[in-house]
Amino acid sequence: MKTHAVPGPRASSCAVRRAAALVCSALLLGCASAPGASPQDPFEHYNRAMAGFNERVDEAVLRPAATLYRDATPQPVRSGVRNFFANLGDAWSLVNNLLQLRGREAFDSLVRFNVNTVFGLGGVLDIASEMGIERHKQDFGLTLGRWGVPAGPYVVLPLLGPSTVRDSAALPVDWWGDGVRQFSPVSARNSLVGLRAVDRRANLLGATEVLDNAALDRYLLTRDLYLGARSGTSGRLGDPSGDAGRLPDDY
Repeated sequence: MKTHAVPGPRASSCAVRRAAALVCSALLLGCASAPGASPQDPFEHYNRAMAGFNERVDEAVLRPAATLYRDATPQPVRSGVRNFFANLGDAWSLVNNLLQLRGREAFDSLVRFNVNTVFGLGGVLDIASEMGIERHKQDFGLTLGRWGVPAGPYVVLPLLGPSTVRDSAALPVDWWGDGVRQFSPVSARNSLVGLRAVDRRANLLGATEVLDNAALDRYLLTRDLYLGARSGTSGRLGDPSGDAGRLPDDY
C-alpha cells in the first residue's frame, strides 16, 4: 500500500479539465436563459446585485490571496491541507448519510475518517482513497432534500455565494457540524477557517479562468451550474433512481 495521497500537477490539470467540462455542459442552458426566464430565480434582481458584490470582494481580497497561496505553497503542502479539511468533512458526511438512511455510504464515511485520522497523520494523507474507499459527501441541505424538502428558489448569499432557500435554512446546522468548530482557542479556529477559505479559492482558480473566458452571462452560468448540482429530487426516500443533488468535487 502506498503511504501518501498527494496529487501532482497532472491531478490538478484533471481538476481544471473537469471544471471546464462542467462549464461547457452548462453553455446551452446559459444560452437558453435570460433575465427573469427561470421560475427558480424569482429574486434575480437582488441575486445579481449580491453576485456583483461578491465578485468585487473576490477580486479585491480572495483571488489575490488564493493566487499568492497557490504560487508560494508547494503542491504537496496544499494537497495535505486539502486532505485535512476533507477528512473533517467526512465526519459530517457520516452523520448526514446516517440521517438519510444510506448505510453503505455511512460505513464508507466512517472507515474513511478513521483510516485517514489514524494512519494519515490526522487526515493530511488520504490513505482511504488509495485503498479504494469512495468519499460520499453530504450536508444537511441534501439531507432535507432526501426527506422531500424542495430546494426552493435560488439565492445568492453575501460572501458565501450561490445557495437555495433550503440550503440557506440548513446552514446553521452545517456550521454546527463543522469539524473546525471543535478546535480551540478561538484564534486557532479562526486561522483554520481563513486557511480553508483561501485553499478552497485556490482550488477554484482554474474554474474561474474558464468562467472568465466564457462568452456568456456569468451570473446565469453560475446559477444553472449550481441548481443542476443541488436541486435534484430523485434521491427522496423510496426513490432508487438517484440522489437529491450532490456536492461539488471539493471539501
